[in-house]
Amino acid sequence: MTTLYGIANCDTVKKAQRWLQTNNVAFSFHDFRKDGLTEQQLNVWIEQLGWEVLLNKRSTSWRQLDDEVKNNIDQASAIREMLATPTLIKRPVLVQNDSYKVGFKENEYSALFSD
Repeated sequence: MTTLYGIANCDTVKKAQRWLQTNNVAFSFHDFRKDGLTEQQLNVWIEQLGWEVLLNKRSTSWRQLDDEVKNNIDQASAIREMLATPTLIKRPVLVQNDSYKVGFKENEYSALFSD
């Protein structure tokens, strides 16, 4: 089962969706802005990828955080902030069986689905 997590209006998510469709990969899309995200799911991603990888420090949401939060970010506060503001999560997150990818790189998707 393949699941693509992100938000519907994100250009990178749209590119990933197009690639999956073009390459006939069956997937479900989970919009974590509309459908939500549990702490348990976020913890699985952190275990697989690391919170630093998931936290998008280039996002508008990150820039809008108080400097106090940004300057003292750690795993616990990152989880708290990502659950409160899912747009802080780098997108998309692709879950393919036991493989996890963040962002969209065509060569990585090709390698993942070539098996």
